[in-house]
Amino acid sequence: MKKRALLSVSDKTGIVEFAKSLKELGFKILSTGGTLKTLADDGIDVVSVSDITGFPECFDGRVKTLHPKIHGGILAMRENSEHMLRANELEIEMIDVVVVNLYPFKQTIMNDNVTLEDAIENIDIGGPSMVRSAAKNWHDVAVLVDVADYSKILSELKATGEISKETKLTLSCKAFEHTAAYDSLIASYLRKKVGGEHYPDLLSLTFEKEAEMRYGENPHQRAAFYKEPFAASNSLACAKQLHGKELSFNNINDANGALDVLKEFDVEIPTAVAVKHANPCGVGAGENIFEAYVNAYNSDPVSIFGGIVALNKFVDEKTAHELSKTFLEIIIAPAFSQEAFEILSRKKNIRLLELPGCAISNTSDMLDVKKVSGGLLVQQLDTELFSDSGFNIVTERHPTEDEIEQLKFAMKVVKHTKSNAIVLAKNGQTIGIGPGQSNRVTALNLAVNYAGDRSKGAVMASDAFFPFGDCVEVAHKAGVTAIIQPGGSVNDKDSIELCNKYNIAMVFTNMRHFKH
Repeated sequence: MKKRALLSVSDKTGIVEFAKSLKELGFKILSTGGTLKTLADDGIDVVSVSDITGFPECFDGRVKTLHPKIHGGILAMRENSEHMLRANELEIEMIDVVVVNLYPFKQTIMNDNVTLEDAIENIDIGGPSMVRSAAKNWHDVAVLVDVADYSKILSELKATGEISKETKLTLSCKAFEHTAAYDSLIASYLRKKVGGEHYPDLLSLTFEKEAEMRYGENPHQRAAFYKEPFAASNSLACAKQLHGKELSFNNINDANGALDVLKEFDVEIPTAVAVKHANPCGVGAGENIFEAYVNAYNSDPVSIFGGIVALNKFVDEKTAHELSKTFLEIIIAPAFSQEAFEILSRKKNIRLLELPGCAISNTSDMLDVKKVSGGLLVQQLDTELFSDSGFNIVTERHPTEDEIEQLKFAMKVVKHTKSNAIVLAKNGQTIGIGPGQSNRVTALNLAVNYAGDRSKGAVMASDAFFPFGDCVEVAHKAGVTAIIQPGGSVNDKDSIELCNKYNIAMVFTNMRHFKH
């Protein structure tokens, strides 16, 4: 019996050529709506699904393929004699290949002016039903949802006259992934429309593979990068790579960390952020982006080597010359001048990423997701710096206006440093960063060690409270003049008394910023 293929696609890329090849291989072609017209206009002999079902398309095309003569032809199991007998009684002919891609729901809701009604009309019903039916009956039916699979299927058919079981099972898996992602996108869109919870009882997240990684954190680990369908314009996923080899797993993770720090700062103030192994190693502000970068570099000239730099201003020729003096993995900026690009692109391995929205602040409706063994941790992104009540001065000496500005600067950096974390800052520049320690005083000692003599007259920020007075003692010996921390320890009184003793100003933010 002549094999039959049902073709019904929104994306008509390659469908005419594919249909012609199927015809040459002896297939009978069935189709609907726009696909039917496209094939017929190209002179391909095609049968309307309505002629098979004996029922016209209706309700503005909402109902076309939802009929036993279609789904029976897809779902009937060929090796089940009762199925075949019943199909013969009902005059249902088998369908061997189903080629469907769905209504463009994603493209529809990407339109800024889309209405809820437009979005609803672009929810496909018949398409997913056919895809799922064919995917369920993969032993007998090949289902194609991706244009990229056309050539593989044709190659197998031309070589053997059949599509292998292995290929059919792979296509089935791909089809269920496709419909699951489609439904997840619809659910996410509607949840936002109805003001649904960020944390529903059933959480479905959709991501699209952007690239295969050469490897993960280490060469023996496989990895890939997935992008949200509607990634924010300030996200790394929307950056345009202008130069350099492909990004690695660690590049992406570290670059994201650099952007998170950069977004804390006022876009009007030229700021540069250097990150190494997901921790800031130097942050600087200045009158211009050149000065900001120099300040960031001088924060820690050793650690910045092989690091990632993010800047919130256009990179000019002068800044490019300075950047080129150090080996950097990635430079991220809103834009590069032609001269800057020419200078930096002489370095073969450096990656240049252009992201116009790189300094736009994150919003609190964004989710922070961490995978753990057997589950998923989901939380609101940390976009605050101080509690609603602001910060309060708890010592006899009040910080000067300049110290307050430096304290805020340091707090913006320590917030994005792995806990336990301490940051020392002075004159719009970090001078010592102590990240990721199991106790706070060790983190402080690391920061003081990096700062050296520069710690005299500096301010200090801590991501969480001081459990004991030892941090104040170390800060005093280093020459720190003002401290900012969340407060909330049962021993706060001890720290305050020591600050008063040493004439150190201390500010409580009433908001902790652990980062694990």
